[in-house]
Amino acid sequence: MTGSTSTARGANNWENSFRLWDTYFAVVWLATLVFVLGANHPGWPVRLTSAALLLPLVPVYVGRGRVLLQNDPPDEHRSLHYLLTTLALFLPSAVLVGETRLMTFALIPQCFMTLRLRWALAAVTVINIVPVAGWAVLWWPSDHEVFFNVMFALVTLVFSVAFGSWVIKVMDQSQERADLIAELDASHLELARLSTAHGVLAERERMAREIHDTLAQGFTSLLMLTQAVEAELAHDLPQARRHLSLMSETARQNLAEARALVAGGAPADLEGAPLPDALRRLATRNEATLTITGHVRPLPPGPEVVALRTCQEALANARKHAGDGAPVAIDLTYENEGITLSVRDEGSGFDMGAVRSGYGLAGLSARATEAGGTVRIHSTPGKGTTVKVTLPLRSFQ
Repeated sequence: MTGSTSTARGANNWENSFRLWDTYFAVVWLATLVFVLGANHPGWPVRLTSAALLLPLVPVYVGRGRVLLQNDPPDEHRSLHYLLTTLALFLPSAVLVGETRLMTFALIPQCFMTLRLRWALAAVTVINIVPVAGWAVLWWPSDHEVFFNVMFALVTLVFSVAFGSWVIKVMDQSQERADLIAELDASHLELARLSTAHGVLAERERMAREIHDTLAQGFTSLLMLTQAVEAELAHDLPQARRHLSLMSETARQNLAEARALVAGGAPADLEGAPLPDALRRLATRNEATLTITGHVRPLPPGPEVVALRTCQEALANARKHAGDGAPVAIDLTYENEGITLSVRDEGSGFDMGAVRSGYGLAGLSARATEAGGTVRIHSTPGKGTTVKVTLPLRSFQ
């Protein structure tokens, strides 16, 4: 709606400004007609003939010239035809009565408005010189009158050329600026589109990380616990019951994480609880040990979320790759400038130089980098794996 209103306002402004040009043309034409009819020389028949030649200029301008002047850019072939018609009426009238040359003030601007510069200069030269030359040959006036009219024509010609060239230069610069503004508008639109697309992609990647770090890991835990229960039902019912309890707790936690993900809130473990309590619950569900050092204090939500997600990812990798029964230790250190979280397992480890596929470690590194932190992973085959993330608190202030 706003765009339509702006367009309509621009059209109205152009129409109003063009009405001023119409008024200017009408005033010059009417003044020329009055001067011609009121001249002292030549006689009435000649002056009436000159005035009669001026009359068709009005319908020619209204029917053809006005439309051409409003086009951007005007059609050059049609403009030449229009101006030739206009000159065919103006030049004889100007030769018959010298006062007709007042009409040049309305014709010369039209030359620069409708023609290229070289054609416009040629037309302006004809308009200024031919009437004086024809008038002098036809009426043989005094030398003083000839000199005065020739000088006036030359001055008018020089002024017209200089002013018209300047106007065309200004119009060209205005067109260049308009083209540049159009390009900038198009660039802004493209930038907005790319920014939106980037935002959608970033949100998609964020959701992928959240789903991987919460729901996918929870389902993996349920699958592993189910396999453990199946193996224990026949010979170790107490252990099977304990694993069933962990399955129930994991399922409830996964449901809470899913609801938090949909609502866009904090992770379920951090709802109403500080980071140490969330890590204790996480360590209990994963049969890991937790050690907390340093001065425990409230933290902004950002580093707590990153630390919790890092711990979840590291524990999920330990469950999948460290081997059954491999001890896992979680260390959380509070420092003056930030926090450090370390998850260490004593499992089978892996070769750091081998190509690794999967989303987990890449997503973990991306999450820490976005938070201004660093991740270091160290592993040796047969000697376990350590995942360590350092998060500076200044990145969240």
